[in-house]
Amino acid sequence: MLSTVTLSELSQHYLHLEEEHGAHNYHPLPVVLNKGEGVYVWDVDGKKYFDFLSGYSAVNQGHCHPRILRALVSQAHKLTLTSRAFHNNLLGEYAQFITEHFGYDKVLPMNTGVEAVETALKLARRWAYEVKGVPSGAAKIIVCENNFHGRTLNVISFSNDPSAQVNFGPFMTGYETVEYNNITALKNALKDSNVAGFLIEPIQGEAGVIVPDEGYLSKAAALCKEANVLFIADEIQTGLGRSGALLACDHESVRPDIVILGKALSGGTLPISAVLADNEIMLLIQPGQHGSTYGGNPLACAVAIESLKVLKEENMCENSLLQGEYFRTQLAALNSPYIQEIRGKGLFTGVVIEHTSSNTDLAMDLCMRMMENGLLAKPTHGNKIRFAPPLTINRTQIDECIAIIKQSLQEL
Repeated sequence: MLSTVTLSELSQHYLHLEEEHGAHNYHPLPVVLNKGEGVYVWDVDGKKYFDFLSGYSAVNQGHCHPRILRALVSQAHKLTLTSRAFHNNLLGEYAQFITEHFGYDKVLPMNTGVEAVETALKLARRWAYEVKGVPSGAAKIIVCENNFHGRTLNVISFSNDPSAQVNFGPFMTGYETVEYNNITALKNALKDSNVAGFLIEPIQGEAGVIVPDEGYLSKAAALCKEANVLFIADEIQTGLGRSGALLACDHESVRPDIVILGKALSGGTLPISAVLADNEIMLLIQPGQHGSTYGGNPLACAVAIESLKVLKEENMCENSLLQGEYFRTQLAALNSPYIQEIRGKGLFTGVVIEHTSSNTDLAMDLCMRMMENGLLAKPTHGNKIRFAPPLTINRTQIDECIAIIKQSLQEL
């Protein structure tokens, strides 16, 4: 095990405040950040790091992107919130922009990712009853094993992660779980005529960047269409350039019936999420049946428009695809006995660390070593590490990061 990191008095002060006055629902690395720019962050002592988590892909455009900040500050000086009791001058502009950008009829704006997931599930159930003709109260949603769609009571109802469920029940029914990347399992589940939708992460992020077999998504979408079931893509973490395409589904030319977006929709500045669908689905929701006080606020609309423009105009999807492939090639070239598997797409990479019988915390140890050496990443599910830097990273910077990872592996 890695010995305890020596922290400055200033860092200890901030950590103590959190420990004493905050809920203990996270277990972050012992680093206190106070500045970010591009691919870099700095701690309160002035030490500089590469950020290889990007706020769980919320900071795809890089920390404090100047164009996004200008849009934020400019709109903040004019109008921030009206609620949906009144119209504002930016909601229509944003709705037109994002629907044309992704090729859908309508958008329903929300705030957090899990709110958007809940919205999509409500839409799917509504569609099942009013269009497909499923008997009242019988609609089912198919989900995948090892999914992660958020932490509301409804969403954890279909999680198979014990930490998400233990002592949080009773849970909501109406969900069936199938094995991820198993087309036969999905086909069998779709035989039930009461199935309303299939909710899937095109790449499972929290599970450790699990990339399905080539062709799985397109086959799954085709099966859903054949069974008259909505294909619902949770692109909150995998979308907006993270996988090397605007949406991860784009790699297989799949057009979901419902798309869920969040995280990088704001470039990491404030919570913004969205659900995209066509009229025959979206217009089933009538006034008073769903909403959010902050959803579609003018500040969020201005920021989201600029965040999407930045991704496109600065070719971040293309850079993600190019640099991600290079990063994985260089990782593999390290030939480290501690690296069991490398997988990913674009700048979304998962590394499985080979634990030893004497040390089952090597992934955390490696992350601590990397932190000491100037690179921030975090383990997930024990022995897996996600590497997901901002999409602005260049080859020279990746070479620097590979050197840090190599040094850290050698120190193990």
